[in-house]
Amino acid sequence: MAYGISTYAYFWRISDRAPRPMSLTAMLRDTAELGGEVFQICDYAPIESYDAARLADVRATADELGLALELGTRGIRPEHLSKYLDMAGELGVTLVRSMLNTADHRPGTTEAAALLAEAVPRYADAGVTLGLETYEQVATDDLVAVVRAVDSPYLGIVLDPGNSVARLERPVDVVAASAPYVVNIHVKDFAFTRRDGWVGFTYAGCPLGEGLLDHDGMIAAVRTARPGDRGINQIVEHWLPWQDEGYEATARLEHQWTQHSIVTLLRSK
Repeated sequence: MAYGISTYAYFWRISDRAPRPMSLTAMLRDTAELGGEVFQICDYAPIESYDAARLADVRATADELGLALELGTRGIRPEHLSKYLDMAGELGVTLVRSMLNTADHRPGTTEAAALLAEAVPRYADAGVTLGLETYEQVATDDLVAVVRAVDSPYLGIVLDPGNSVARLERPVDVVAASAPYVVNIHVKDFAFTRRDGWVGFTYAGCPLGEGLLDHDGMIAAVRTARPGDRGINQIVEHWLPWQDEGYEATARLEHQWTQHSIVTLLRSK
């Protein structure tokens, strides 16, 4: 397994709340400086407007820094997945993460399997794996059913057990169901805290190792289910709430969490 960082670890620093949002090049350089081996360009809308020359520049920068690249998007319509496969070719990417639903398309399991059965063979021909992420909008059992129906080594699951808690799925159950099909792992820790007056809870991120994520158990389950697969990368993400002190405090904490996560993962090698 290689360890890397996602654009989601720079969520606030690339947002419109940042006085000067970080560029993709800056994120790549920061990832390399922190010791990351992979960078996942995930749900990063500007990448869709890049022409071939600009994509070549991104690939060259990643090569210079010794980083592998991955892509992430949402949706499974074949024409959209084809667009990302073309970008994957330009960037030298061998894994694309997606999600079943978009704002205007929520396919059921039968439709999803049919759409993916149309799109995945082209991915297979290109040697690119498509991974569908676990999250609260789709039951994990349904996601597994779609992957099993398509039955291709180039279609699997991006495991992020924290997402599915909002569906009242236990992380340990999500891990157990997904483990045989995992092709990529999003690493973010999470915890519940009581709100003021003990009126409900806040469910948010926390530094890796301080929350409810059983990281060691998750990795052990995946390795047991896929003993010969060494191409499953672990990608750092966060759910960092905006800090009351403002942007500088939020950006500083975001960097600290990212550094802590990647150092923790590298020490576990």
